[in-house]
Amino acid sequence: MKASVTLSSQAAKRLAWTVAITVVVLDQVTKAWVVSQLRPGAEQSFLPGLLALQRVPNTGAAFGLFAGSTLWLGVMSLLVSIAVAFWISRLQRVGLWRALGAALVLGGAFGNGLDRWRLGAVVDFLKLLPVQFPVFNVADIAINLAVLCFLIDLLQADASPAA
Repeated sequence: MKASVTLSSQAAKRLAWTVAITVVVLDQVTKAWVVSQLRPGAEQSFLPGLLALQRVPNTGAAFGLFAGSTLWLGVMSLLVSIAVAFWISRLQRVGLWRALGAALVLGGAFGNGLDRWRLGAVVDFLKLLPVQFPVFNVADIAINLAVLCFLIDLLQADASPAA
């Protein structure tokens, strides 16, 4: 596997903050639109046979875990956001995939955390039609992409020749 691209401290921070802020804005704008257009539980076709919009308030975490734990999960979202923001602010030279992963975790955690604190539940609205899968949102996509970025970073580190 090709060696990872290493970013300078400034480039890594600039990329991470830009991606994190973009994720939060996209997440909150899409959720606000869904809240303005669909009542809770309502479903609207988006990409027929593939994707529907369904407004689902989620008081738990991924896959319905910890349902009703809005306060606890709100505190966790806040703590994760603070920890990752602090880590990003102290970045030195770092691989592209690690910086992207951190940014996506921050954007996703902060986006869902905002919902928990403001609305008492996360607004989920993307429903995959061909499979039985929990309804999700942009912040959830970002967090899952972060896992992929960290995995790529790990695989590239394992493939790098020993120094």
